[in-house]
Parts: sequence; structure tokens; C-alpha cells
Amino acid sequence: MADSNVATRSRSSLRAAARLSRRDAINLLVVAGGVLFVLLALPSLLTPYWVVTSTSAVTFMIVALGLGLLVGRVGMISLGQGAVLALGAWVGARLLFATALPYPIVLVMTGLITMVLGTMIGLPALRVSGLYLALVTLMLAGAITVVLVDTNFPNGGSGFLGYADQSTGTPPSIRRPSIAESDPAFFRYVVIVALLMFLLALWHIRGKPGRAWAAIRQSEPAALAAGVNVTVYKMWAFALASFVTGIAGALLGSASHVLYAYTFPTSQSIVLFAVVLMGGVYTLFGAVIAGVLLQVIPGAFTVWGIPSEWATILFGVGVLQVLTTAPAGIAHQLPSDLARLGRFLFGVARRRIPAGGRAP
Repeated sequence: MADSNVATRSRSSLRAAARLSRRDAINLLVVAGGVLFVLLALPSLLTPYWVVTSTSAVTFMIVALGLGLLVGRVGMISLGQGAVLALGAWVGARLLFATALPYPIVLVMTGLITMVLGTMIGLPALRVSGLYLALVTLMLAGAITVVLVDTNFPNGGSGFLGYADQSTGTPPSIRRPSIAESDPAFFRYVVIVALLMFLLALWHIRGKPGRAWAAIRQSEPAALAAGVNVTVYKMWAFALASFVTGIAGALLGSASHVLYAYTFPTSQSIVLFAVVLMGGVYTLFGAVIAGVLLQVIPGAFTVWGIPSEWATILFGVGVLQVLTTAPAGIAHQLPSDLARLGRFLFGVARRRIPAGGRAP
């Protein structure tokens, strides 16, 4: 009898593994097909305005990815990610103006410098959590915004700040990679960089850091009892989120050509946090949805002549709806809703077909 039970459990485990592998294979095929469509076909289907808007959307997917790692994987509520994005944009613009280094090297350098700065921002927040962590990071974001307003963004000038008074002329554009100077080509370049950032995040989540972050999110005392170095892994999360956000900042500067301090208000951090919650912080697909919501909806409102402030109101209503009906976000709710819709339509179709097998 015992051998029979063991054999039954073994067969059940094998069937579950087979189902899991099939599901993973299907998901991989869907993702690969979507990426190929976005890279090869989408730019030719969009107008120039929507190519630029889509580039910004993909860039903010990377920003949402970093914030989602902090909130969904580690349980740290940060309202300073917009300021980290501004730091990355400043560093990236300065390097692109001051050096002739290849663009990929500038991206990596920007990510590393922003990682150091973002980790320093996260140091005072290590001993607080919840609402206090949110307040600390929000105040730090406000301080960074004030500094950026006073120093301005680099515009090709000399000196450390790289700023020159060009009130009578047009400032030079922030350069792009030589292989992606046009808007469609730069859109494809940003998509490839975003894919690499998502793979980097997935590698961390599937590895030892991901397991440590999950333990910290569940219970810090339990994680400490299990031998997890909470301080190190929290700083690791801040560093990774700052790295990917810094790279997004450099891409945003090249996409916009010119950066100004008013592009990064403190309120952007709050809106970013709200939209990331809407998209879903427990899955990487939630960052994709958040990037689309952040840029495509305001872009559509601009085309339709609707004031941009209505997008903020819409995001507020969306957060309330998600928190009350789907705490895991749209990324979790949408597949369930589509499955229920499919079952409903299948049931309707079956009721319409008589016993003979042919529709009336």
C-alpha cells in the first residue's frame, strides 16, 4: 500500500511538472511573439507622435520595474523613485554631453552612478518601514527636486554642471546611439534595453536574492531567524532598483533631446507609485501595464484635447478600484477576467447548439 501511494504521488508530481513546463513554454512563446511584433512591426504601424509616446512608455516600464521590485518583492514602500529617475537623467545627460564614450557604456556608467546615489538615499530609510519609509523617501525626493531646480539639467555647457545660459538659442540635443538616431530605431533600441533589464530582474528574483526578499516581505523577524541578512538584501534591492531606474533616466534624456527640471516634479513619484500598484507589483508584467498607463493614457488625452489633469483623476479612481477588487493589480485581474469571459462565451455557445450538433 505504501509503495502504491508513493507511486501515485510520483505520477502526480510528474504530471504537475509537465503541466508547468507546458505553461512556461506557452508563456515564453507569447512573450517572444510579442517582443518580435513590437520590434519589427509596431514602429511601422504608428504615427511619429505615437512612436515617441511608445518610447516613453517603454522607458517608464523600466522605472516601474525598479519600483515594483521594492514594493512587491521586498515590501518597502518607496515614494522617491521619481527623484532617482531624475538623478539618472541628470547623470546620463552629463556623461553624454561631456564624453564621447559609446552609448552602451554611458548607459552602464549612468546605472552604476545612480545605483550608488540611490543606495545612499536608501540608507536613512533602512530602519523604518511602512508609512514612515514612504514619508522619508518622499521628503528625500522633494529635496532632490529642489537641488535639480537650482542647478538645472546639463545642456552642453562647460564645468561640472554642464550648464550654459542659452536663453537666446536652442540648446543642443542629448545624443543618441549612432545606430538608433531616428525615432523608430531608438524605439527598438529602448525595447532591447528594457528586455535586458527585465531579464536582469528575473535573474535576481529566481535566485538567492529573490528568496531572501520574499522572506523579508513575509516577516523580517522570521527572515532574521532564518539567517537572512536583512540589511544587506534591502540595500541590494535599493541598488538594483536604482540601477535600472538610472538607465531609464539616460534613455529618457535621449528620447526627449532636452531635459528641464520641471519635467520631474515631486508629485511624479506619487503618481508613479499609484500606477505601479494599478499594474501589479507581484509580477513583472505589472510593470509593462504601468508603463503603458503612465504614458499612453496621457498621450491619448492630448490627442483628444482632454486636459492632462484628468489622467491623474483616472489613476486615483483606478487605484481605488484595484485596491478594493484586485489587490494584486491589473496584471493578476486581467487574465482571470478574460478566463471568466471565455467560459461565459463558451457556455453561451454550447446552449445555442442543439443536441444534433449543428447551430440553428
